[in-house]
Order: sequence, then structure tokens, then C-alpha cells
Amino acid sequence: MAGTLGRLRPAGLGAPPSGERLARLRSSPQFRDGAFRNDGPVRLGGIGQIPGMLRELARRDLRRRRSPASQPPLARPAWLDSDAPPASGLRLTWLGHASVLAEIDGHRVLFDPVFGERCSPFSFAGPRRLHPLPAEPAELGEIDVVVISHDHYDHLDMPSIRALGAGRAVFAVPLGVGAHLEHWGVPAARIVELDWHESATVGGLILTAEPGQHFCGRGLLDRWRTLWASWVVAGPEHRIYHSGDTGYFPGFAKTGAAHGPFDATMIQIGAYSERFWPDIHMTPEQGVRAHLDLAADGPPGLLLPIHWGTFNLGPHPWDEPIELTLAAAERAGVPVATPRPGGSFEPAAPPTSDPWWRAVARPAPAARASRPSAGARPAEG
Repeated sequence: MAGTLGRLRPAGLGAPPSGERLARLRSSPQFRDGAFRNDGPVRLGGIGQIPGMLRELARRDLRRRRSPASQPPLARPAWLDSDAPPASGLRLTWLGHASVLAEIDGHRVLFDPVFGERCSPFSFAGPRRLHPLPAEPAELGEIDVVVISHDHYDHLDMPSIRALGAGRAVFAVPLGVGAHLEHWGVPAARIVELDWHESATVGGLILTAEPGQHFCGRGLLDRWRTLWASWVVAGPEHRIYHSGDTGYFPGFAKTGAAHGPFDATMIQIGAYSERFWPDIHMTPEQGVRAHLDLAADGPPGLLLPIHWGTFNLGPHPWDEPIELTLAAAERAGVPVATPRPGGSFEPAAPPTSDPWWRAVARPAPAARASRPSAGARPAEG
């Protein structure tokens, strides 16, 4: 019976940890009472909130503004036109959502690659891309390290992993996630699984899994069975940080004190809901605050906002995250990079701000003057 169920299980769901991998994750300080846990309690939202969420998403004004009026413009990644390394030794290319290719101190590191049309276990349903891929997987060139923050579909995509598994890249993942990769054909020898605060050296880079405040799971019954993480990548000259998905929590300051300051951070700013899931995704203002925490006592470095503009995953207008981020960053004196999908830049000499999303954003509905109903009394001051 178990064998039959295994054969019926869709490949995109991945595989549960077993054997030595399962024994190792059960010994993790993060694995308590049969599941991985955050350092503090989190509110995820439950089945009882689904009707409210559906009503929110059905609002006509929000429904229109959850996607752009036309296709967002793309940029051509720098490596497609030149084999020259970045002059400063560090270049970032935002490929959309949380996918970033970092060229750092002679190495090429790819974070959370998702190249599918939908972030979903199904080809016919689920959130669909708002823009095409700025570069096909075959155009990426040789990748040294693929870093995965957690196993949700908008961060871990089976076809993308299978395409990248054909190369020579090492895959750095949180505890348990390696089971999915092996199930999809990545050799175990090229998978490095880390617990929070553990590090591995790949070439001249030190990769460290750091805490986040989130959750995991690819099906209805496998939540909390694999770990989630943010990541520090440090080379001889530069260091960068990728938040993955996370709520705001004190761990940013601890990571900054241990590993900062950073030349650049890649911080989640989209798909938030203070009403439905306030503790597992940051608002834009919290993202800027996290960036400042990560600076420790040093300069804040450059902020690259991620996790916005590619998929509709939150009950807010598609361009709201970047607008609120820019406003919060300006108040805090934080430099922000706003490349188009596919845009490359060097944090040492970032380009001037390009508000490209405004050309394709839908206008907000005009505010209506409210009229008191018959018999209503004016509010007292």
C-alpha cells in the first residue's frame, strides 16, 4: 500500500526526509515536539479566515490593482553581453520575485531560482507570472552554488532544480530540503544541508544558514517537516544576505551582530497581510527596519527589495510593496536598488532609481466623498 501511494504522489511535491537525514533533523534544536518551530509563536491564519480572505481578494478596486495594466518591462542581464567580471567584485541580478544571481568574489550564486510559469504544484492553476523570464535557465551560464531558503513553491521549483541539477552547482539548503532535491535527481554529494547558525565552505565562499520566522511544506500534511532559513554568503572581500520569507523578529539584529555589516541585502517586502498572516511575511516598513538591524553598528549598505512584482501572492496592489519600501527607506536614509526584472547592478556603484513600475501600474480608484445617511449626526470633535 505504501509503495502504491508513493507512486501516486506527484513528483512536484518532493519527498519527505528519511533515514539519516530524518535522524539529523530530529536532533536539531529547532525541531521540538515532532516539528520544526520558530523561536516564538507565529500567526499563520487558518481555515476560518479563508472566507474573509476571499472577500478581500474579490474587492473590485483591489482585484484590478493586483496586476499591472501591461507587461512590466524587462532588462537584459549583464552577463549575456559580456564575460567580464564585475569591476567591484560584486554584482547582483534580480530575476524576479526572490530569485537573484549574485556574482561575488569570482563565484556565481543563485538564490531561490523559480523559472516556471506558475508557483504551484500544477501547470494549470496557481499564481501565474506577471512578466516573462528575463533569462532562460540555459542562459544563466555556469552556477557555482544554488541557495534555497525553504520549500514553498515560489522558492523551490522542481523544473528549475532539475535544469540546474544537470550542471555542477552545489545546492545549499536548510535541514530536510535535500530530500526534495534528491527525489528530483540532484546527487547527494552536491547537497549541503544546514541548520541555523551552521556554515559550509564552497570554493572561496562561506555560506551560513541563519534564522527566519516562517514555516514550510509543499502539501496539506507536511507542514513543519523541513526547516526554513535566511542566508549569509561571505567571500574574501564581500558579504551579502538573503532573507528568504520571514516575519520581522529580533533575529535580524543577532545575524547582523554575528555576520554584518553587508554590502547588500536582499529583503522580502511583498505578499504581506497584517490581517491574515502578520508574523510570517514582513511589511515594506519592517523590511527596511530589518535591513537596518542587519547593519549592526556599520553602514546600512544597499537594499535590494525582493518577493514582489512577479507573482500575486498577497492582498495588496502589486506595486504597493515597492512604493512603501521607497518611502520608508527615504525616511531612514537607506539606499535602495530598483532594477527591472533582469537588471544587473553593482552595489558599490548602484544606478539611479528607476521607477519603472509606475508606467504599467493601474491608477488607484478616485476617492469618493462620503455623504452622511439621513438622520446621521456629525461626529463631535
